[in-house]
Amino acid sequence: MTPPTASTEAPMRDRTPTAEGTPTTDVTPGPSPAATRVGAPSPATGGALVLVGMLLVALNLRAAVTSLGALLDEVRGGLGLSGTMAGFVTTLPTIAFAGLGALTPWLVRRYAPARVLVVAMVALTVGQVLRVATDSAAVFVLTSALALAGIAVANILLPMLVKQHFPHRTGLVTGAYTMALTIGTTVAAASAVPVAHAVGSWRAGLGVWAGLAAVAVLPWVPLALRARATRQRATPAAVATPTRVRPERTRLGWAMAVYFGAQSLSGYAIMGWLAQLFRDSGYAPEAAGLLLAGVTALGVPVALGMPTLAGRLRTLRPLVLALTAFSTAAYLGLALAPRGLAPLWVLLLALGQGAFPMILTTIGLRARTAEGTVALSAFAQSTGYVIAALGPLLVGILYEATGGWTAPLGFLLVALVVQTGAGMVIARPRYIEDER
Repeated sequence: MTPPTASTEAPMRDRTPTAEGTPTTDVTPGPSPAATRVGAPSPATGGALVLVGMLLVALNLRAAVTSLGALLDEVRGGLGLSGTMAGFVTTLPTIAFAGLGALTPWLVRRYAPARVLVVAMVALTVGQVLRVATDSAAVFVLTSALALAGIAVANILLPMLVKQHFPHRTGLVTGAYTMALTIGTTVAAASAVPVAHAVGSWRAGLGVWAGLAAVAVLPWVPLALRARATRQRATPAAVATPTRVRPERTRLGWAMAVYFGAQSLSGYAIMGWLAQLFRDSGYAPEAAGLLLAGVTALGVPVALGMPTLAGRLRTLRPLVLALTAFSTAAYLGLALAPRGLAPLWVLLLALGQGAFPMILTTIGLRARTAEGTVALSAFAQSTGYVIAALGPLLVGILYEATGGWTAPLGFLLVALVVQTGAGMVIARPRYIEDER
């Protein structure tokens, strides 16, 4: 199948799926500036290259995080990290995603998204190499932040690229890149400990993912060169600054940010601490890593099917409530019987974490244009990650203070209540461009 692409030569007609799954047609008066900067790929080659590039980027979006979660105990010992410092390290992704993600719309207004992604993936590659080459905890944190900066920018850009290049296949392409993200997350979590043990160092279990990040640079180099040539040929009118969408001034924007933040809070707490919970319950390190990987592995079909399901529902309320029920059961099960029924809790966690592909899909469903999508994506994710930063940090503090998992899991249940309330708000179909 050849993915459709956005035109930059004539007024653009953007067909956006509504929450009911029925396309609505909106005519914009001219070409999207973001699309102009990227350049319209040819149907035979460029569209496929964009899709391949997106999937390779998505494979890298969590590998640097979950590999660290699986090896957290070894990293703590190797670098002499306290429990609180380890909590900060697991919180670092959300801090980086919040601060640097907010800058992405500014970058896209000045540079082609393809050029931005080249720099982002190079930063991810270099950061992962440097962080395993040091014995200093401070340098480890700083180089991890460099790697996470690349992920932060890519997080924001992918929903915009879906809207821009694949407006008729929003659900399908969102599902494909979310599935790739989930696969990368799963493989990193499952293989980090075996790789580290095979080589004899936790550094190998973390550093191997730099190679995958380097591969993700390759498709974007020709696209970046093409975008630069297109921009040089463009007239001033073709690259005029669009009317800015301001999600921070809308109820929908804030509800999206709160939902994204609450689900990310639990997601990063799980990625950072679930393996440790299972270790404390008596599982060997390898088994604990596999159980963590199971959450993301079982989430692969959820990630693939969720965007299509969310796009077809008249209202998202039943989906929001179902996801809440799965997560609630999982947290209660982990608190009461973490070892005896561990596979069941892993399954329920995987289903509950379907909130992530759902909110990514909803970002596209709640915006009419590529500009609205990148604005909503940046606000929801950057603000949401500020909220999410509390997750791993507070879980680490509560774990160290109480010596158990009851208090941390109780905290995640409270966050789930907040998530559900925000989900009720975003469930109703409407567009961010229409809100003031």
